[in-house]
Amino acid sequence: MATLTHDRKTARTGAGVALALVSATSFGLSGPLGRGLMDAGWSAAAAVAVRVLLGGAVLVPLAVVQLRGRWSVLRRYLPLVVVFGAVPVAGCQLAYFTAVQHIPVGVALLIEYTAPLAVVAWLWLRHHQRPSRLTAVGAAIGVVGLLLVVDPAGGGSDLVGIGAALLAMVGAAFFFVLSSRPLDGLPGTALAAGGLLVGGILLLLAGAVGIVPLTASAAPVAYAGFTVVWWVPVLLLGAVTAALGYGSGIGATRRLGARLASFVMLFEVLATLLFGWVLLAQAPGPVQLLGGIAIVAGVVVVRRAEPAQ
Repeated sequence: MATLTHDRKTARTGAGVALALVSATSFGLSGPLGRGLMDAGWSAAAAVAVRVLLGGAVLVPLAVVQLRGRWSVLRRYLPLVVVFGAVPVAGCQLAYFTAVQHIPVGVALLIEYTAPLAVVAWLWLRHHQRPSRLTAVGAAIGVVGLLLVVDPAGGGSDLVGIGAALLAMVGAAFFFVLSSRPLDGLPGTALAAGGLLVGGILLLLAGAVGIVPLTASAAPVAYAGFTVVWWVPVLLLGAVTAALGYGSGIGATRRLGARLASFVMLFEVLATLLFGWVLLAQAPGPVQLLGGIAIVAGVVVVRRAEPAQ
């Protein structure tokens, strides 16, 4: 019996790691795809709003099937769905785009991707889940890798930009903490679909009142060596980077727990570099590649330190 239990935990953890890698890869594609749209005349807020609304629409049919008519479950967790859409989806995106208007993108990324450390601190302070020494070592290695990957040398000291990036980090940490909560009867697809739709509506409202500009264009979108019609990256942003990214990310966090999932999904940084190389011809340098190796090493160390959920 003990062997069967161990095998089930191992299989569950393996599935969680696989889902986390799928999510990180999907999220990593969003930046390069979105950059192409913005270069073609789209505002950042418009690209994000379309991305999350389409992602929510893609997930709705699957969520309806998995709910099996248990609408009372959705009503019970509706406040959580609204918070999920407001903070990890709309709030995090808005904060990040505000940050990059004031400080270099690398610095903003570095601050946002300290979210796993925030998750560890939250679990320690709120739930008394003190990290092991091995987890601390893995976290340190991962942070060093991130420093090398994003290369924040020469970053700005704009307090508005730094504050916005910190808010984006809080939004990312919220994603892992909320996704890991035990929600009796509420499928992860329902949480993802509802959150994406709520986040998209909030972004549209923010644009309507002038908080963020909402502009779009039907001009062709150019990437490295090829050009596509505008709806191709839009569909990929919705179906892959939003629907698949958030859906698999929630599934991963439920299997791994917030702490381990947040570290495994640091692979998003590496995925962003690779997609940027292919789609935007922004080849990572030797230091960035070394940072990617450090991220992988840090994740492996944390994985060995964290028990299966």
